[in-house]
Amino acid sequence: MAAAAAAGATPATARKALLTTTATLLSSSLARSRRSLSCSAAAASAAPRIAPQPPDLLRWVQREGGFVHPALRVVDHPEHGLGVSAAAAEGDIPAGDVLIALPGRLPLRLRRPAGAADAVLVQLADQIPEELWAMRLGLRLLQERAKSDSFWWPYIANLPETFTVPIFFPGEDIKNLQYAPLLHQVNKRCRFLLEFEKEVKHKLGTVPLEDHPFCGQDVNSSSLGWAMSAASTRAFRLHGEIPMLLPLIDMCNHSFNPNARIVQEGNVDSPDMSVIAETRIDQNAAVTLNYGCYPNDFFLLDYGFVITSNPYDQVELSYDGTLLDASSMAAGVSSPNFSAPAKWQQNILSQLNLYGEGAILKVSIGGPDIVDGRLLAALRVIIAADLDAVSGHDLKTLMSLKEKAPLGPAVEASALRTVLALCTFALQHFHTKIMEDEAILKGEPPITTELAVQFRLQKKLLLLDVIQNLSRRIKMLSLDKSTV
Repeated sequence: MAAAAAAGATPATARKALLTTTATLLSSSLARSRRSLSCSAAAASAAPRIAPQPPDLLRWVQREGGFVHPALRVVDHPEHGLGVSAAAAEGDIPAGDVLIALPGRLPLRLRRPAGAADAVLVQLADQIPEELWAMRLGLRLLQERAKSDSFWWPYIANLPETFTVPIFFPGEDIKNLQYAPLLHQVNKRCRFLLEFEKEVKHKLGTVPLEDHPFCGQDVNSSSLGWAMSAASTRAFRLHGEIPMLLPLIDMCNHSFNPNARIVQEGNVDSPDMSVIAETRIDQNAAVTLNYGCYPNDFFLLDYGFVITSNPYDQVELSYDGTLLDASSMAAGVSSPNFSAPAKWQQNILSQLNLYGEGAILKVSIGGPDIVDGRLLAALRVIIAADLDAVSGHDLKTLMSLKEKAPLGPAVEASALRTVLALCTFALQHFHTKIMEDEAILKGEPPITTELAVQFRLQKKLLLLDVIQNLSRRIKMLSLDKSTV
């Protein structure tokens, strides 16, 4: 204090100077121990990785006690893109071989707080709704990305710098999707990121630097979007639906007919994971896993790709009495009464969860069932308008397209023609024609435009496939009727 007084400083200003110096030193220390969280928009071509020259991921997995089959390489496959493939020079891989094995410490997941910074992270994660679980895991990933000495840096350095999920699309390409259900989800996620950014900034603004989960760095909607996308495109929900990132395993691409599968061992606290060859894997073939039997909405929103001729793709509709009346009349069905069903019909619609309080009105066309079972049963019941005829069948029968005309050929034909009209109305909601979409794709547009156009094109082709399928069924009904 004597030295401070001699220099003309009061005790209060000396304390202030000391605190400022301490904060500066702490900030400098954090700056040296962190990596930048800056992010880019969706890439126009193949996305670069976080680090220009990332560490060898296979060697890191092996060094940390994991196993990698000697024939595996990370390469840019012409069909599947960057991922794990069998090397050309190593020969085929027999079915049953272990391809990758990860010890329990390699998966990255949310953990129990081990300090003040972890506690802050958990508090932020608790504010995220369950449906956006990827953002919770993304916060953990972002925490490790910020550290210069992260154990997982060899993994994180190999992650893409950008992702092709719709939240990073330019505004014009979001419009190019032309599909209201997906547009709703994209807008919902974008709004969430903007609101969550405010919550994060508010929370971190009250946290001392030494307790900052991101080493004092600013976290914005862009870095949050990167983290959420990294988690959604790469995480596996294993061991009781707990999401985790599995280094190297998450570089296996998707196929509905995979040549490998994941085997879970250990427990939640020490999740040992292996990838086993399901079939023989030829030289140069990509190692593939089945991410799930989902429509393209899911794959584009969470993974950033679209599957052509996806057998599980669907077009989402709303069970709306006015729309169904209009569709039935367009199909030539006399006196439809979807808007005003009889009491006994209301009871059946309630059992289908299409009527009354809490009804779930979302139905679909496409997928393995071709027509949503609840929608089909409702059409049959309303068009039949015959309680005695309907009472002779259970809901399972009424919901199945495999059941051949349970209420008679006339009712069945009218129900299917109503679905045809619904398909026609759905096609009219798209602003472009199929030929226009195909012409755009031939012009090699930017990747985000390509994905948006391919997505809507697949919806249109699906509707045409359903129209052709149901038209054949209607024709068979008329043939059957004529032979009676």
